[in-house]
Amino acid sequence: MNNLQAPALGDLEVAVLEDIWRSGSSDTKAVHARVGSARAIALNTVQSTLERLYRKGLLQREKIRHAYQYSAAVSRQELIGRMVETTVQRIANPGSDELLKAYVDLTARGGPDQLDKLADLIAERRAKQN
Repeated sequence: MNNLQAPALGDLEVAVLEDIWRSGSSDTKAVHARVGSARAIALNTVQSTLERLYRKGLLQREKIRHAYQYSAAVSRQELIGRMVETTVQRIANPGSDELLKAYVDLTARGGPDQLDKLADLIAERRAKQN
C-alpha cells in the first residue's frame, strides 16, 4: 500500500465504491440503475459522484465510445488500510498500547471467532517476518 492519505467519503461515495467493488467496471447508467434508482437520485448526481471518486484517486476510468467505464483503482483492503493509517496518524502513535488495546476491543466486539482470526493473522505475519 502506498502512503497516500485516505480522502473523506460521503455516504453516496461509499455506496458507489461498494457497487464498483461488487459489480466491477461500469458506466454511469449501470451504477445509477443499481445505486441511484434505489436512492431516488438523478443520473447526474451519480455521474458527479463517480467523477469525485476518480479525482480522489479511488476510481480509474476509460472512455469507451461516448461514455466512461469506471473501475476500482484501489481495493477495499487498501482503502481500509489508508483510512486506519490516516486516523491513527492524526490521533495516536502507531506503536502505542492504546491503539493496540482499542483494536483488540473492537475485534472482540465481533465475537470469539474474530479474536481467533486476529490471532491467526498475527501468527501468519510473524511467520512471514521470520
